[in-house]
Amino acid sequence: MQKLTLNKAVFPVAGLGTRFLPATKAQPKEMLPVVDKPLIQYAVEEAYSAGIRNMIFVTGRSKRAIEDHFDTAYELESELEKSGKQALLALVRSIQPEDMNIAFVRQPRSMGLGHAVLCAEHLVGNEAFAVLLADDLMVGAQGGPSVLAQMAEQFRELGQSVLAVQEVPLEHTRRYGIAAGEMVNPRLMNIHNIVEKPAPEAAPSRMGVAGRYILTPAIFEHIRHQARGVGGEIQLTDGISSLLADERVYAFQYKGKRYDCGSKEGFLEATVELALQHPEVGTNFRHYLENLQLALISAA
Repeated sequence: MQKLTLNKAVFPVAGLGTRFLPATKAQPKEMLPVVDKPLIQYAVEEAYSAGIRNMIFVTGRSKRAIEDHFDTAYELESELEKSGKQALLALVRSIQPEDMNIAFVRQPRSMGLGHAVLCAEHLVGNEAFAVLLADDLMVGAQGGPSVLAQMAEQFRELGQSVLAVQEVPLEHTRRYGIAAGEMVNPRLMNIHNIVEKPAPEAAPSRMGVAGRYILTPAIFEHIRHQARGVGGEIQLTDGISSLLADERVYAFQYKGKRYDCGSKEGFLEATVELALQHPEVGTNFRHYLENLQLALISAA
């Protein structure tokens, strides 16, 4: 059997972003900025860092801003060039490097993550691919590779599907796909069972799937024939559960941090922590927070 290579990434971005209304009434949630970059750009940069050059966006209505963000902005670039703002011009052009290919496909109806992935099948073909959920902002350990780059290394060694997982509180299992199995090493688990959003009393473990997947093309056939699951949607987790009958699937405990930017609290945490690390604003922002803390203490 020919060894699979990882050259493509799928970004399901058709969701409505209802948890961020009214901010997402007229703009995609994936375009909400954390410091100075939208969420979707963080995800694309992560895929690029893992060696992926073919980016596939599964979009929906009112998502044109994502397409425009990764398109060439001729008027903006012309104005920056005329003004001699070369650093800003280079920044704008770096959003889509010359060796990056981008494609878009519509998800006509909101039918779940599994259905969104299936919409990209004709663009993925018979290849392995990554799936990145942009509202899970993933940051690798300081000075280390990105989360998806870590997973890509595991995929090259295993040749099988790899899911990013983290240990979650028992009371939060309803929010995640939960995987259970046998540990191959301290960070890698051979999955025997995976369930979408189980109640705490029914959860097979506390290992929750984060928003990063590397999947073999065999997943498409399983998604195509599965029934609707939790929430009446076609769940990717259910497709992976079915895939276990034919192939091994591994859960990988990555080094780094996940920010749940689908929630207001997680979005604010990411904004503060990444702002503190930002080379342009980090120092002054840290001073601001330190003075703000002192002001609050003295006011109390």
